[in-house]
Amino acid sequence: MGTFVHAVEDEMLCSSLLPDKVPYFNAPIYLQNKSVIGKVDEILGPINEVYFSIKMGEGMVANSFKKGDKVYIGGDKLLPIERFLPKPKVAGGVTSKPMLSVEPMSSG
Repeated sequence: MGTFVHAVEDEMLCSSLLPDKVPYFNAPIYLQNKSVIGKVDEILGPINEVYFSIKMGEGMVANSFKKGDKVYIGGDKLLPIERFLPKPKVAGGVTSKPMLSVEPMSSG
């Protein structure tokens, strides 16, 4: 998912290694051995250079990580980047159907 950049207060700042995915808020973040270290707190940066902060779990210390340490996320906790991009306009637009005119029936 990403690599550790530096500690910010008691959280980790990480850069994403997946250019086409964005993590869910509050998604658990793991070490390679699958132990949980915390949860995604904030997502930052431009769409082509995503960063995210990790709120550390109990007993975890952000300063104990080294620059470049990798962190992982479950594949079901990622959104496609397309969800954050503007939608292309549909060619042709909406066509309207002609309205029928209804004339009152005459009695008689």
